[in-house]
Amino acid sequence: MKENSGLKMRFSVAPMMDWTDRHCRVFHRLMSRHALLYSEMVTTGAILHGDRDRLLGFSPVEQPVALQLGGSDPADLAASARIGADYGYGEINLNCGCPSDRVQNGRFGACLMREPALVAECVSAMKAAVSVPVTVKCRIGVDDQEPEEALFAMAEALVAAGVDALIVHARKAWLQGLSPKENRDIPPLDYAIVRALKARYPALPIAINGGIATIAEAKSFLVATADGPALDGVMIGRAAYQNPSILLGVDPELFGEAAPHLDGFAVLEALMPYLEGLVAAGHSPHALTRHVLGLFQGVPGARGFRRHLSTEAVKSGAGAEVLREAMALVRRAGSLAA
Repeated sequence: MKENSGLKMRFSVAPMMDWTDRHCRVFHRLMSRHALLYSEMVTTGAILHGDRDRLLGFSPVEQPVALQLGGSDPADLAASARIGADYGYGEINLNCGCPSDRVQNGRFGACLMREPALVAECVSAMKAAVSVPVTVKCRIGVDDQEPEEALFAMAEALVAAGVDALIVHARKAWLQGLSPKENRDIPPLDYAIVRALKARYPALPIAINGGIATIAEAKSFLVATADGPALDGVMIGRAAYQNPSILLGVDPELFGEAAPHLDGFAVLEALMPYLEGLVAAGHSPHALTRHVLGLFQGVPGARGFRRHLSTEAVKSGAGAEVLREAMALVRRAGSLAA
C-alpha cells in the first residue's frame, strides 16, 4: 500500500455522537497539539440535504480534525466526502462500527461488517472523490460472525480498495440482544486479533480502539509484544471525554513534546476567550461547559465544579463567568486540602 503522508493516527480521540462536537474539539485541542480529533458521525443524507455549515463547520484551531461519515451508498458517500474535504477536514472516515437501531435501519454502521464488498465499493468511490486519506472504523464482527473471518474479510476487501487505514474497535457488536450502551462494555475485548490483523497486513496502517483508559495503556499498543507486532495508532473514546485531563499526557508521552498547557486551570484560562465569544454570539455557555465537567476528576472540589456548571451554565442569561466561578471552587478546595 502506498504510504499517505497526510495520515495522522498515532493517537486520536474517537468520534462520539452528541459529544465530539466543534466546542468539545476546541477544548481537547488545548490539551494536545498532535492528537487527531474526530467529528461526530454525520450521515450522508444530512450532509446532502441539511444545513452543512451547522453540521460541518469548524474552527481552524481544531486541526488536525477528521470527518466521520455514516452511509452505505457509494455515490452519496463520494459526494459527502468531497464536501467534507472542501470544508477542510484532513481525513474522511466511514463508520462500520456503530450498533444503534437507527444506524441499522439505515443500512450503515456495524451492520456493514456483513457486507465487506459494499464497504470496499464505498471506499473506492470516496478515494476517487478526494485526495485526503479515506479510512474505516469497524468492529471485529457482529452477532454470530466469527471475528477471524469477519474482520479479516473486511480488511482484505478494504486493502484491495486502497483504504488508507483501518481503526478497529476490538469488540463484537451484538445487533440483536444488546443496547448501544451495552455494546460498549459487554462484548469481550480481543486485542490480540487486532495485532494478528497487523501481522497479516503489515503495510496497512491499523489503530486500535476499545476499553483503553490511560496514555500508559495506549503506549503499550505501539510496541511489539508476544501477541504480535506494534500497531500504528491508538484511539481513546469515553475515557478521554469523561476524564479529559489524560489528554495532557498525549504530547509528552507519545510525541516527546511538552503539553500545550501545564494543568487544567491553564487549559480553562486559554479556553475563556472562546467561551466569551460563544456567549457574545448568543449561545448558552452550556454548549461548551458541558464538555469540561470531568476535567478535575479526582481533585478536591471536582464535585462542586461539576455541580456549579451543571446548574448555572444552563440558566437564562448565564455568561462566561460561570466557568471562572466553578474554577474558583476547585482552587478554594485545593487550598483547604493543602
